[in-house]
Amino acid sequence: MHRLLLSFFIFMFSTISINAAKLEIAIKGEGANGTVVVDLYEDVAPQHVERILTLASNGSYDGIVFHRVIEGFMAQTGDVQFGKVGDNIAMAGRGGSELPDLPAEFSNIPFDRGIVGMARAQNPNSANSQFFIMFKEGYFLNGQYTVVGKVVEGMEIVDTIKLGLGSNGAVLGAPDFMEKVSSMDQ
Repeated sequence: MHRLLLSFFIFMFSTISINAAKLEIAIKGEGANGTVVVDLYEDVAPQHVERILTLASNGSYDGIVFHRVIEGFMAQTGDVQFGKVGDNIAMAGRGGSELPDLPAEFSNIPFDRGIVGMARAQNPNSANSQFFIMFKEGYFLNGQYTVVGKVVEGMEIVDTIKLGLGSNGAVLGAPDFMEKVSSMDQ
């Protein structure tokens, strides 16, 4: 029985490490400058992870601002429709990609520091391209938003993203942005 259990755990670990995808995010701006690496949870939220990888691979996330940054809570980005650095970003946070919205893929993973979740409107099935990174735990989000991954490198960079001092965490002036987002499929 012990051999069977050990074989199962070895199989599960090898499967996870073989299929693990990572996202590398180069952040630039007045606050943060550096690289963040996110482990993506394909087994937990396969449709959402696929969407993020699609948008990263086609360059849609490159040059997208962190439009909503609330101290002690989270930094939100990914509005590929209205959040391009250098453009008028007054509508940032209201857009998404040209792809259809995704059905919720809620899990039991808690919203701890460094967790990456998908932003959405009030409809649980409205996530599209926007995501957020937790500065610290936000357990009131548990089971209500889709967890897509966790920051495994560069959380000190996330901590320096320019804070939003406007209404509801809106970043005033020139927000920090994702200069380049790349898939690190293994």
